Amino acid sequence: MQTDTDTRDRPLLRRCDLDLIARAEEIQQEDPRESGSIGFMTRDMVQATMPHREPGSNEFRRKNGNYTLVMMAPAEIGLPYGSLPRLILSWVSTEAVRSEQPAVVLGDSLAAFMRELGLTVTGGKWGTIPRVKQQLQRLFSTSISCIRSGEGHWASVGFRIADETRLWWHPKDPDQIDLWQSRVILGASFFQELIDHPVPVDTRALRALRRSPLALDIYCWLTHRMSYLRKATMVPWPALAEQFGADYGREDNFKAAFLDALRKVLTVYCLARVRPTPMGLLLEPSRPHVGRVQP
Repeated sequence: MQTDTDTRDRPLLRRCDLDLIARAEEIQQEDPRESGSIGFMTRDMVQATMPHREPGSNEFRRKNGNYTLVMMAPAEIGLPYGSLPRLILSWVSTEAVRSEQPAVVLGDSLAAFMRELGLTVTGGKWGTIPRVKQQLQRLFSTSISCIRSGEGHWASVGFRIADETRLWWHPKDPDQIDLWQSRVILGASFFQELIDHPVPVDTRALRALRRSPLALDIYCWLTHRMSYLRKATMVPWPALAEQFGADYGREDNFKAAFLDALRKVLTVYCLARVRPTPMGLLLEPSRPHVGRVQP
């Protein structure tokens, strides 16, 4: 069982986090290898991430130091946003890493796929069924550019997550078994980056944090960052706002949202030695939530 030995400056938990605490205790009782809950994300989408809210345009940028992620979507479809595309991306990435194949079957039915994501299957205008279908279409229709620049250096790689997407599900009968399997074929560049640089995560943690896209981003970023952090590092608030907060407006609004999401993340990832300061976020070398994994 994992325990946290340094909670002196850890933000206090709220009553609304009681369910999260219970989930965190369950996670700490069993290693992810033993529980079969090891999942993966792609490094490019962890270092900079998707919008948290509806962006209101068909182009979105997120910047992390000398790395910039640019996303562009067809006007009639729109950009992916929120928790759902993050959960979908992790599930698809995990399946591809495990099989070492770019073709990923999404399940025998829509309901089966949604349960794999830890979602309750509900219909209607505001139900989970139409939202999952919409975010699947947005995620797999978006074009992505990864740009790295520095003094005397500039490089760009462009890709789509999926070269081909086929969805045969029936929204009005989500449990109906499809005659043809719904599937995606991942883009060659995306698939190769995923195989070369997978970021291990605990899928139980993703499910526990699924109500907050910012918490999901912070969790994936922290466990990746701790995999190579060798000395204490201060990440200034302006840099964090640029990396995580492009859709939060003022920096103080972002800081409040970030600290609230961080509280949730540290409940699940209790070994992360992280301390907010007036200058920024102090990171100290910590055990990654999921260690190095051979897929």
